Amino acid sequence: MPQLEIRADAVELSRALLQRGPLSLKASADALHIAIAAVHGVEYLLTWNCKHIANAEMRPLIERVCRARGYEPPVLCTPEELMGG
Repeated sequence: MPQLEIRADAVELSRALLQRGPLSLKASADALHIAIAAVHGVEYLLTWNCKHIANAEMRPLIERVCRARGYEPPVLCTPEELMGG
């Protein structure tokens, strides 16, 4: 599995997620994780982090910020959600 580069546009998107989105500064690593996936066009971002990433209340707000910046957000979900179990 390739390692994705932390590009300047991902850093900018992560800042937008922290400033205009639902994520607090305590979740800066999570914002960068989401942003890297979005700028690289990753289809799914699997995580067990249900506090900041795979969170049904935050998901629409995260998606809105990504789309406002011109990126299609990845589907944020747990492995169980992806597998249907």
